Amino acid sequence: MAEKTLKEKTAQGLMWGGISNGIQQLLNLIFGIFLARLLSPTDYGMVGMLAIFTALASTLQESGFTMALTNKKDVAHRDFNAVFWFSTLTGCCLYTILFFCAPLIANFYHQSELIPLARFLFLGFLISSTGIAHHAVIYRNLFVKQKALAQMIGLFVSGVTGVIMAFNGMAYWGIATQSVLYITITNGLYWFYSRWHPTFQIDFSPIRGMFAFSSKLLLTNVFTVTNNNIFSVLLGKFYSTAEVGYYSQANKWNSMGYSFINNTINGISQPILANVADEQDRQLRVFRKMLRFTAFLSFPCMLGLALVAKELIIITITGKWLSCVPIMQLLCLWGAFFPITSLYSNLLISKGKSDVYMWNTILMGALQIATMILCYPYGIMTMLSIYVLINICWIASWQYFVHAEIGLKWIHSLKDIGSFMLIAATTIGVTYWITLPITNVYVLIISKIIIAALIYCAVMVLSRAVVFKECVSFILSKKPKR
Repeated sequence: MAEKTLKEKTAQGLMWGGISNGIQQLLNLIFGIFLARLLSPTDYGMVGMLAIFTALASTLQESGFTMALTNKKDVAHRDFNAVFWFSTLTGCCLYTILFFCAPLIANFYHQSELIPLARFLFLGFLISSTGIAHHAVIYRNLFVKQKALAQMIGLFVSGVTGVIMAFNGMAYWGIATQSVLYITITNGLYWFYSRWHPTFQIDFSPIRGMFAFSSKLLLTNVFTVTNNNIFSVLLGKFYSTAEVGYYSQANKWNSMGYSFINNTINGISQPILANVADEQDRQLRVFRKMLRFTAFLSFPCMLGLALVAKELIIITITGKWLSCVPIMQLLCLWGAFFPITSLYSNLLISKGKSDVYMWNTILMGALQIATMILCYPYGIMTMLSIYVLINICWIASWQYFVHAEIGLKWIHSLKDIGSFMLIAATTIGVTYWITLPITNVYVLIISKIIIAALIYCAVMVLSRAVVFKECVSFILSKKPKR
């Protein structure tokens, strides 16, 4: 791939990724506001208790094959066909097991209503198992536009359905139906846009060739999913359903924030980095550019979200959700670093170091889980603070392994990340101080957003930040010529 073509594909991928994720987060925001106003924290808690089971099942059926197919130099129909049948059969087996385990799950949480809810919600990963190979085709070939359209259509139709059901008094069934319907529509469109179809010539031999790489990703993803959902399990076991709901709501807002940046970068980072994996100097340049762009977006967005969290919650989903504000603000600190950690891990995967990625993630997850289990008697905020602190500090471990692979120096990564982090934190601090006298909640949130944006952009201009100039130039170049 020529340099010009690589740049064009990267720019186009970022553009479509940004448009897609921007629209998706806007739709998530709109539908989330309606649902949160119609439903109670307990309703969200019911679905939140099952999140870890759904996520683990989805991870097991995918088994890291998307990344394995992306990293593989030469792929053929038989590779995708093997993945399709393996993931579909795995999905069927897992659904059957969890279907009969639903009473045990309900008994663990002391909620008998979870039995039918679990059996319905688990249909989501069964359906998604039939689209893993198709998603791999789209991901490997950087069909970012097609993926964006599939996700936006799925989100709109499922969101409208969920709101209608909640409005008609169907409570948590509206959230569950929204989830299952989104997966169904999105996977159906993956089939349509990928233009690839499975055949009945079933041959699992390609799976054996990919499993050495994908199995490490599988174990890693299992630990990551467990780590990300352990809060819901602990809260559901030791606290009230409402507290699970507060955490789920806070985590949803945090996810909407960092997912915009992470999904935009993730949609192109691993394929691009894998494409230049044989040219270390070039890969280092590409990676540093991505790192600066990620930090440039992530810190102001996520710290800004923490700044307006209280006003945002009051205006959008009313004061009944105020208890989730401090949880949301702490999660936003972790969310600011999440896309950076994801970029580091994608670099290691592109170099074929799935074992390093696996063990580093497992060690971090094991430390977090053990610490949170020990600290749960001291309250939610204590557990959450430790969780966030470990996530932030662990980036030093990712840096160590990336340095070993491509020679990224600590001073360079600190410069690439730290400068944007410091500017964003200072911007948020100054904005908070300036807006202290304002009491009207609507004026306050608008003032915070405008002042913070003006200060951040002004500093970017004055410091002559290259990434800011490139973003402005790219946006201007896309304007139609008169």
